[in-house]
Amino acid sequence: MNTLSNTSHSAAVPETLSPGLENIVAAETVLSHVDGAEGRLIVRGYDLAQLSSRSFEAVLGLLWRDFAAGPSSEAEIAAALGRARARIFPLVKDGLAATAELTQVEALRLLLSQLSDEETDYHYIVAVAAVPVFAAAIARSRAGLDPVAPDPDVSHSADFLKMLHGKEVGSELVGALDTYLVTVADHGLNASTFTARVIASTKAGMFSSVIGALCALKGPLHGGAPGPVLDMLDAIGAEHNIQSWLTDALGRGERLMGFGHRIYRVRDPRADVLKTAVAALRDSGGRIGFAEAVEREALALLAQKKPLRPLQTNVEFYTALVLESVGFPRESFTNVFAAGRMAGWTAHVLEQDRVGKLIRPQSRYIGPSPQRTL
Repeated sequence: MNTLSNTSHSAAVPETLSPGLENIVAAETVLSHVDGAEGRLIVRGYDLAQLSSRSFEAVLGLLWRDFAAGPSSEAEIAAALGRARARIFPLVKDGLAATAELTQVEALRLLLSQLSDEETDYHYIVAVAAVPVFAAAIARSRAGLDPVAPDPDVSHSADFLKMLHGKEVGSELVGALDTYLVTVADHGLNASTFTARVIASTKAGMFSSVIGALCALKGPLHGGAPGPVLDMLDAIGAEHNIQSWLTDALGRGERLMGFGHRIYRVRDPRADVLKTAVAALRDSGGRIGFAEAVEREALALLAQKKPLRPLQTNVEFYTALVLESVGFPRESFTNVFAAGRMAGWTAHVLEQDRVGKLIRPQSRYIGPSPQRTL
């Protein structure tokens, strides 16, 4: 094929090509670091295990620290989020009617698009506050129920579940959701976070940036896998089917949902944090014990069949169990993921604004050269 690879025009293009941008450093950040070899997630100087007992509001303050002049203490952020949830709720009624034919994540995308980038006062707080208000209303509408107004006087996680269920729920459920939101709050320069930073670098605004991130999260290779974990558990059905079902699935070359990760070469540290949260929610029906039996057998089979490829439990496996246990339908799991990851998205947008430089990588042209005529 005739290309421009030897022309002077392409001489400035670097020779190194990484289609998935592996090992390409595109940003410097103080927000989080994913150590795939050691199985560590560090968020602003803290290991995830150190943060897992903190509230979501406290972790928001940690992520936003030094980037925003607004509320900074845990109590101040909780109060500001409560006010913002109450302010956003009137947008639900008119917007919800237009979402009937959309998936739940597409409905969230549409409702978030009502927020104006012209708003600059605490826009990062509004972005975080909006997701549970909209996500709970969407989930209830799919069940034929009316939306429930926020309660600005309770915590973010407590209000999320109150808006979902239409009533207050037990503290153990609130605690499990809070742990989940903290666990997924930020995770390096993943696809959706990178999308947010690219858009932010154009000065498009906070809401455009995080809506773009949500669109990236929608993709099944990024944020769409927790629901299929439950589908797998449903398909296995009973403990005596576990070994044969998993063996047959691997024999067909199918992926076992909830195992393996693009970055982690060892066990995903988020899986351990969420497994601990699940342990506090043991159900009489035995769902969690059954899932643990599936995990044990899956890890043994994967080690046997793919000894050279490390495939450990990832965050999706216990995410599915946590979110099911606190009452979210599996079709809304991506929206709940967005509720937690909005913390990181907003922080990265604020950090990118400090950088003030347009992200503009190069591509290598491999098409035909113009034909020269005499």
